[in-house]
Amino acid sequence: MKELYLVGKILKPKGLKGEVKVLPITDYPESFLDRKVFYTGKKEDDAIRRAVRRGSLRNGFAYLLFADIDSRENAEAVAGNMVYVSADALIPLSPDRAYLHDLKGLKVFNESREEVGIVHDVLNMPAHEVYEVQCGQHKILVPAIEEFVEEIVIDEGYMVLKRIEEFL
Repeated sequence: MKELYLVGKILKPKGLKGEVKVLPITDYPESFLDRKVFYTGKKEDDAIRRAVRRGSLRNGFAYLLFADIDSRENAEAVAGNMVYVSADALIPLSPDRAYLHDLKGLKVFNESREEVGIVHDVLNMPAHEVYEVQCGQHKILVPAIEEFVEEIVIDEGYMVLKRIEEFL
């Protein structure tokens, strides 16, 4: 099975011909216009490959017409499914950006370069993202903002957080 990455959620059908309304979960919603293949399913494990006949963006939502979904009833059957792309379909990022999945598992160091934990997850909060860091037997939440993040080096597998002792 290919490694898949979440990019959206199917909300509901639109019209009678099988088009679906998708909530993009990406910083690059315009990528819905160019992609010819997505994977859809309740979970990544049961996602199936779907070819795209047409895609559009309106009011912050993507609208997709899949080749194998040709009626409102079939579109209703996939409502609530997640939309994924394969690793080879991810958009290349600039050096100062990272995909969330690249951050998970990074070692976390304090300003003295002492290892204090591992990034367990990246949570999307209303104001900004938050790093969930596993520190021994407990987890802490650190805002993913410049005030606390000194450095992230994906290639070497670590990040340095400032003032992390305030969270321990």
